[in-house]
Amino acid sequence: MSPDEPIAVLVVEDEPVAAEAHATYVGRVEGFVVSGRVHTAREALRHLGEHRVDLVLLDMGLPDLRGLDVVRAMRAHGHRADVVAVTSARDLETVRSAVSLGVVQYVLKPFVFATLRERLLAYRDYRHDAGEADTQAQVDSLLTRLRPAAPVSVPKGMTEDLLGRVVVVLREAGTGRSAAELGEALGVSRVTARRYAEHLVDSGRAARGNRYAGTGRPEVTYTWRS
Repeated sequence: MSPDEPIAVLVVEDEPVAAEAHATYVGRVEGFVVSGRVHTAREALRHLGEHRVDLVLLDMGLPDLRGLDVVRAMRAHGHRADVVAVTSARDLETVRSAVSLGVVQYVLKPFVFATLRERLLAYRDYRHDAGEADTQAQVDSLLTRLRPAAPVSVPKGMTEDLLGRVVVVLREAGTGRSAAELGEALGVSRVTARRYAEHLVDSGRAARGNRYAGTGRPEVTYTWRS
């Protein structure tokens, strides 16, 4: 692979809306291109056999095969693509198993673009310098690059977890949602939901609109930008 050639990423995610969002995220990171987007382990293994794939963004909860078994099947068939595990599982045993199979990154759902971007850029740097390590210090430095340097920053008073949940609700809604509706879906106050939604509008990931229902002032709604 030429150093100037983009890193080809296969997005494997059983939820169509999430798959589309993850592919969009990948396409926004410089140096990466989406090789394909599939929803099952069988489709993933078929794609790996027919197309160039350098990195697999792998949902660990596929309907036809567990994510860890997908990685095992990849290796058994000689597929050497690296893997970024995407999962809602937070148990250490799953993490240990993923690491033992050579998974290079581990991203917890739900996540925002900044989280994935940070992981991908770290992987890009790691891949670029992978053939240049001659000493133990260089090897240690190389592996350190795969670890996030610091938590992804979100505005003061916000949490990445809740921001990710707001993203998921808006992304799956299809139509505009008011702050009250977001708050009810998330189990938070209307004020809190509106603050997170406004942040997504300010960052260009959501759009603000109006819903008219009878007389009086229109209700402000928020819609995910696809």
